[in-house]
This record gives sequence, C-alpha cells and structure tokens, in this order.
Amino acid sequence: MKFATYTTFRGEKTRFGFIIEDKIIDIMRSSIWMNEHKKDSSFLSIPTTLKLALNKWNENFDKLIKLKENISDLDHSELQINGKSISINLNDVHLLPPVPNPTSFRDFYAFEQHVKAARKLRGLDMNPDWYRIPIFYFSNITSIYGHKEEIPYPKETKELDFELELAIIIANGGKNIDKKDAEKFIAGYTILNDWSARDLQREEMQMNLGPAKGKDFANSFGPFMVTPDELKNNWENDKMNLRMTCYLNDNLISDGNTNDLYHSFSSMIQRASMNVDLKAGDYIGSGTVGTGCILELRPESTGGWLKKGDTIRLEIDNIGVLENTII
Repeated sequence: MKFATYTTFRGEKTRFGFIIEDKIIDIMRSSIWMNEHKKDSSFLSIPTTLKLALNKWNENFDKLIKLKENISDLDHSELQINGKSISINLNDVHLLPPVPNPTSFRDFYAFEQHVKAARKLRGLDMNPDWYRIPIFYFSNITSIYGHKEEIPYPKETKELDFELELAIIIANGGKNIDKKDAEKFIAGYTILNDWSARDLQREEMQMNLGPAKGKDFANSFGPFMVTPDELKNNWENDKMNLRMTCYLNDNLISDGNTNDLYHSFSSMIQRASMNVDLKAGDYIGSGTVGTGCILELRPESTGGWLKKGDTIRLEIDNIGVLENTII
C-alpha cells in the first residue's frame, strides 16, 4: 500500500490516507462510512495519523489492508460522510512528509561511489572502517518539507546542493535490533532530499565535527510511504533494484540505482538501534546515491550550484516523485 499524510488547505489538521490510482482515500472518513453503512466497526480503532498507526503497525496494517479491500469494491468517489467525500484527488491536496513529526532522523552514508567521490574531493582515501561500520549523523526533525513545498534558500551559503536518497520509516520501534530481524521494523520506503549547504558544511568538517549547520535547514520526504509488499518484485540477489533519478529544471542530471547500496537497511537498523530505542515513525536515510548531488557531479557540469527559482525533482521507481522549488 501507499500511504500519505495531507491537508486540503493550509492550517487544517493533518489527515491520513492511502492511495488508489490518482486518489487518496481518507482513513477516518472511510472507517466511519464502513461503520454507518456496512455495520462494521472494526476499522474505527485505526489511529488518525500514520505515526500513531506505526506504534502497533502489524495490527493496524492488517486492518488497513482489509479497509482498502472493502473500499476498492465500491464506487468510492460517490461515498460521503457528513457531506464530505471519503476520496480526494491527489492534485487537490497538500502533501506533507509521510510522518511530519518524527522523533528522530538518522542519515547514513551507505553508497560507496558517493563516499569515494566526496572523500577524494577532500584529498582522502577510503577509510577501511567505512566497510565495517554503517555510519550516520542526526539531522533536524523540525525542518522537514513535503512534496511541492517551497524550500527557503539558506542564509550565508553560495553552494546549495541537493542529495538524492532513499529512506525507510520505522514500524513499532525497538532496541538492540538484530540484523536478521530488522526487516520486520521497516514500515515502508520514501524519497529523501537531504539539502546541503556545501560551504557551511566544509567549514564545520575541517574541525572534525558535522555535518550540522550545513544540513539542518531543510530535508524533504515523500510523496508517500510505500510498504515493502509493493516492492517485492524489485529485489534481485538480495538487493533492491530501483532506478533513482534527479531532474534540475526538467533536465536529467543524476541517474543511480538502489542496488549500489553497500550497507543494507538491515545493517543500518542494527547500528541505529544499538543501546537506544528506535521509535515508530523515525526516518533512516540511505545517504546519497552515486552521482546524486552537485558536489559529486561538479557545479561546472550542472550549470552551477542551486539558485532561487530552481526546481529539483527526485524520482525513484515505484516510490514516486518528490519535487521542491527553492525560493
């Protein structure tokens, strides 16, 4: 299934739905409709937000699957509760990050090509420990954006960059999760743009700290959370095979694939949960795919660093499109 968090107008309380073709089915309204018209109250216990639903995800996901099965058999475009339709055109909603208020966001550094290129630019060889330990940093959970939201150009930078990444959203939560059990904690996948101020980042990392101020001003997630069952045909030789592309003002500039991940998400979950509790709704990012940023492509090959007015569109097969414009 594909899930979205959305509003129909600015300032509205966030809503939670699943996708059927080009529509969002509102979970609360459809649950009420099933109770009132089919005398089935079992769906009323589904939480009203994706984050809350992720706390008991196995139980809630089973109910959501059954709700979709019931609604799919009906002409949902005609179904209403209190004069409001249970289905809404995707073009008529404001999409937020799938979990707009995560407890934490860890971004890993798991694509070898990107790590090699970034270290080479700093005059460094690969550290052999990188192959042994999946490493991450914490980013800012209060500066996250959804699909089509505008990204304010950060102050005091002249080297604004994008980063094309895949992210997972944690189900249930847990501590000291073993790698062999980690897939049970993946609720779904989403696209991540880890926006980066390269000049600010460079200043910090020369002092062996960061990235912090070079990264904390914006991260984009979306457009949906796609559950693992939707991607079961995209695995080959224990690797997920999804094309990842980036378009800058409609020009293709980046083209990679998830099968280049060196460290698996299971390894990342094991590392992230060591000695601490992962919480339901937490994000874990893959790090940048090879060629997935201007730093690696080089600004002279892309028309320079990002500027106000530029639109960045990230696409990952079977996950969707995440687009933002810089203002």
